[in-house]
Amino acid sequence: MPELRLRLHDSLTGQLVHLSPRRPDEVRVYTCGPTTYDVAHVGHARAALAPDILVRHLRGLVPTVVHVRNVTDVDDKILARAAETGEEPMVLSARMTALYQEDMSALGCLTPDVEPRVSEHIPHIIRFIEEILAKGAAYEVEKPDGSKDIYYSVRAFPGYGKLSKRNVDELRVGARVEASEIKHDPLDFALWKGAGESGWGWDSPWGKGRPGWHIECSAMAATYLGNGFDIHTGGMDLIFPHHENEIAQSEAAHPEEAPFASIWLHNGFVNVDKEKMAKSLGNFVTVRDVLARNDAEALRYFLLTVHYRGPIQFDMVKDEAGRVTFPGICEAERRLDYLYGTLERLRPSTEAHGDDQETLARIPTELIPFINVAKKARAKVVAALDDDLNTPVALSVVAEVAKSANELVDVIAQKSRTDSQVALAANWVKEMLADEIRQAVEPLGILQAFPEEYRERTQAQRLALMGMTAEAIEARLAERAEARKAKDFEKGDAIRKELEALKIEIADSPTGTSWRLGI
Repeated sequence: MPELRLRLHDSLTGQLVHLSPRRPDEVRVYTCGPTTYDVAHVGHARAALAPDILVRHLRGLVPTVVHVRNVTDVDDKILARAAETGEEPMVLSARMTALYQEDMSALGCLTPDVEPRVSEHIPHIIRFIEEILAKGAAYEVEKPDGSKDIYYSVRAFPGYGKLSKRNVDELRVGARVEASEIKHDPLDFALWKGAGESGWGWDSPWGKGRPGWHIECSAMAATYLGNGFDIHTGGMDLIFPHHENEIAQSEAAHPEEAPFASIWLHNGFVNVDKEKMAKSLGNFVTVRDVLARNDAEALRYFLLTVHYRGPIQFDMVKDEAGRVTFPGICEAERRLDYLYGTLERLRPSTEAHGDDQETLARIPTELIPFINVAKKARAKVVAALDDDLNTPVALSVVAEVAKSANELVDVIAQKSRTDSQVALAANWVKEMLADEIRQAVEPLGILQAFPEEYRERTQAQRLALMGMTAEAIEARLAERAEARKAKDFEKGDAIRKELEALKIEIADSPTGTSWRLGI
């Protein structure tokens, strides 16, 4: 396999590094997935989208890509929420996992090759803890209630802090670092938590209990990807302590396989009023809140408009009726309307025929530059993604080729009236342009539907929000047509203005009247 041009920002070194797979022709990727105690918000969507773009791009570069994204269905947050709702913890978690998977599928995120759940990997986790204990990097303590905890000894790992650039001696007890009388050091963290009074857990050599948060990912990554793999992804909020602790656990258990991950890739936050969107802050918007008002592909497009490592501002405003709208996503819908409209304009009026070279020979030379723009689009998108998954640049390439395609269609329409050569080649050119655009956007996961499918689904959603139906609009247009036929232009204009006030755009032509919904 030739050397990859892909460079990614590695959080460990702070530099752009070339990806050099550890195994020939295979790239292994691990993503920290959701803790399933509640529905996903837009921040979770972004955390899923960054590795989705990575995996899509990698599959165009290497023969085999293995993507593992875990589900944390064992956690104190799940216990707390289950107590609030009266559900069994595993029932609550299973329900939220299904909702998360539905939301990510709606966003067009590919299903990971493996999606392991903590509850199904307790034996793997126990074995991993035993390996750490055997290396002298963890210790067992008995709590006053008789249950046993296992703690990782942070100071037993000399490299602790290398990912987050923190010095152990300078670390202070913080948000997820709990002080305890039974721990040897306040910075030590739990590998195993005795069940205690809750009684929730699984049998282990240390009695009934459940795993700590950090050990889960180390064990499941090792199970499916080995003790050392290529890329680990997750949100920037996981750098410390979660990913720092993963490194400490995995490299203590298997120092011969270090580094645990060759590249650490972290996505930035979704911000609301300059603060990170988070359930703890109460400033979150769920994916389902967005999809109730906007198309899922628009949310995907919106998140791609900013580089994955940078913060993205998520604005909310109220319209005249007091309804919440999302301006950034509405703008993304407008862009998608334009792009799908471009593909619709490129639809051949008849099936294209003829050999490519013969057809090209009949195309006037002034059209060739437009075609060349389209033919270079795929390579430009790949180059943008090779540069640390630069989706804003990739989208600008798509915009450029769409603009060129529309200009070419206009030229073809004009020249076809007087130039038989252009008329003969027009359908082939349109089909070729549409194919080039679809190939270019494939790693971005957009424009995957047929234009009419996109139009139908977005139109149905927008009409429903307006409390209208397509039939009602058609009826008003029929009234307008009758008024114009009777030369009652005042009534016809009044109906047009009425519909335009509802953002219904009307286009009259010799063959009739068409309409579309604006945003």
